[in-house]
Amino acid sequence: MNTTTTQGVTVSVTTNYLPDYSSPSQEHYVFAYKIDIRNNSEYTVKLLRRHWYIYDANGVVREVEGDGVVGQQPVLEPGESHQYVSGCNLKSGLGKMRGTYDMERLGDGSTFEVEIPEFTLVVPYRLN
Repeated sequence: MNTTTTQGVTVSVTTNYLPDYSSPSQEHYVFAYKIDIRNNSEYTVKLLRRHWYIYDANGVVREVEGDGVVGQQPVLEPGESHQYVSGCNLKSGLGKMRGTYDMERLGDGSTFEVEIPEFTLVVPYRLN
């Protein structure tokens, strides 16, 4: 699990390779990642936007951004957390992702950026 904390908001990531949805002979590797966002600050915060960088070992870099996460813009009171699962496909079976969330403190309307820790996406047989 990769974890980082920015301004009291902790983001943790775990990943899984999904062989049933992958087709290595067609250079199609599918991964799921589970995100846990925990508000350890004293403020109520809202996740506004996401911004991802997806690096494939074949040299391709994709950038993905948009409102919320999986169709939601969760509001987290102090001590609350939000989990979601999403996915990514690669052509090489080896890559990494990193990114940020744009968050808003609902008390004063100020915004800040929360780091999503970099994590690797690797098919298990490439670990040997």
